[in-house]
Amino acid sequence: MYEKTLVAGWGDMDFNAHMRNTAYLDKSADVRMMCFADHGFPMAEFMRLKIGPVVMKDEVTYFREFHLLDEVGVTMALAGLSEDGSRMIIRNEFFRKGTLAARVNSTVGWLDLTSRKLVRPPEALLQVMQGLSRCDDVIDLPNSRSQG
Repeated sequence: MYEKTLVAGWGDMDFNAHMRNTAYLDKSADVRMMCFADHGFPMAEFMRLKIGPVVMKDEVTYFREFHLLDEVGVTMALAGLSEDGSRMIIRNEFFRKGTLAARVNSTVGWLDLTSRKLVRPPEALLQVMQGLSRCDDVIDLPNSRSQG
């Protein structure tokens, strides 16, 4: 399971003195990109390939609060994948002191930055995705119509 420990920072707080809803999405994206970078796909490689991940849907479920300077344990696993790898669901779970505090499910596709269409990823990136830890309830997703 891919995991990073982050911190609930000043800019993550809302008026109620807990982590704002969009901070969960930001941290999910950060962990996603850290994972790809750690597996040989840093931002420069995506730029070279002229593709990038595009989020089509985020769903957040909250269980506990985070407050300023709390450690935020974030895991990442695959909750869905299409056969061609053009679509996936990535699940980030957020833990405070070992207790599940929130869950973010992001439906993501690979966007060709030239054609602006979903495409299958290069084989090496598909292998990275296929090698990610999988959730117990992982589902099969449809392939993208565009196979550019």
